[in-house]
Amino acid sequence: MSGTPGLAEQTTELLQQLIRNAAVNDGTPDSGQEWRQVRTLQEFFAGSGVEGVVVEPHPGRESLIVRIEGTDRSAPSLALVGHTDVVPVEPAGWERDPFGAEIVDDVLWGRGAIDMLNLTAAYAVVTRAIATSGFRPRGDLVFAAVADEESGSRFGVGWLTEHRLDLIDADYVLTESGGAHAGSTPALGVMIGEKGGAGRLLRVRGVPGHGSAPWGTRNAGVIAAEAMTRLARFRGPTVITPQWRAYAEALELEPDVSAAVTDPARFFEGVDALGDLNGFAHASTHTTISPNVVRAGEKANVIPGEATVQLDIRILPGVTRDDVHGYLREALGDLLEHIEIEGDWFGESTISPTDTPLFAALGSAVRRAYPGAELLPMLGIGGTDGRFYRRRGIPAYGFGVLSERWDYGTFRRLFHGHNERIDLASLDLTVHALDHVVRTFHDQENT
Repeated sequence: MSGTPGLAEQTTELLQQLIRNAAVNDGTPDSGQEWRQVRTLQEFFAGSGVEGVVVEPHPGRESLIVRIEGTDRSAPSLALVGHTDVVPVEPAGWERDPFGAEIVDDVLWGRGAIDMLNLTAAYAVVTRAIATSGFRPRGDLVFAAVADEESGSRFGVGWLTEHRLDLIDADYVLTESGGAHAGSTPALGVMIGEKGGAGRLLRVRGVPGHGSAPWGTRNAGVIAAEAMTRLARFRGPTVITPQWRAYAEALELEPDVSAAVTDPARFFEGVDALGDLNGFAHASTHTTISPNVVRAGEKANVIPGEATVQLDIRILPGVTRDDVHGYLREALGDLLEHIEIEGDWFGESTISPTDTPLFAALGSAVRRAYPGAELLPMLGIGGTDGRFYRRRGIPAYGFGVLSERWDYGTFRRLFHGHNERIDLASLDLTVHALDHVVRTFHDQENT
């Protein structure tokens, strides 16, 4: 690989340390304990001339922010925003220790290997290289290693945006994810936006009674189960976004499949022909409602009189609060006689423009890795910290450069799944691409 020697090796070693720190965020305030990640990063930056600022909104939930000042205060700034927490694992489903960070056949295994400790490590390596190389960026360069992204960012970028925006503010942002291949050109995905969210809680009312005589009773757990089944089967309107149409075209599908999955009236005729991409295709074209947490009953011989179902709802661009409640009413139908819908949180979908100097630098980096390659703008179906910037009008992109072994279906399946891993070639490609992007974007002649 071309580029500064040692970047890939540093990224690999730092990623292993971050995985082994096991900063598992289960959604409770005292989980995560990202202070371990901050100590590792502080040790990594030791001797580089930059120290950074540590914030701790809740005990143990630390974030580290490093800022390298540019030579021109009027030049645009760039932030590299990576989270340091990871989601829990089910160890029985893993082939290797999820926190062992083993390297086997040039593949590094562990929770966070692709979500997104790989990028956080690469951001740190590039930032340190800039600080120690003598290169002075024209605008400020910010590296933010933030807590709590996996549980809504209330102790991370959300808190920083509200209380210490001065630390993380920038004119442009890079965050997760991107870099998987589509088609033979190739085209590499870059996340230019993401769906919004509108989580809701269903509170189900039944009538308690003795479990020995269930016939004719109104079991709240049974009603909740039927509600979950109806929601899981609900399709809602199919919307072919510009990003999905472009992505489907890049896949070079069979003509009949391509025609089906880009036609709202025929989408479900072709979606299952996409294999591992079928879930992404569906989520890219639909507001999704996923009933993920159900609670009912306290004792085996008591019919539950109340149950709750927690819904993960991800909305497409243009969908409103009223639309969300309309979908729920349509899906649940007559069950609403026994159900109350609680919650009114609503976060709109976000999109960044692509006619920016940073997007141009990303394209240059991709073509450097793969001559003739193009960027493929995508709408992320999950949530990232990029939304906090986009909602303030700041372009934010999810970017990486992966090896040819990674199509998006394979890549996406490992997010929050068993056996998360990344090959060393992808770490090499990504860190050198990021180094090129930062230097190109901040070069006085090219910005």
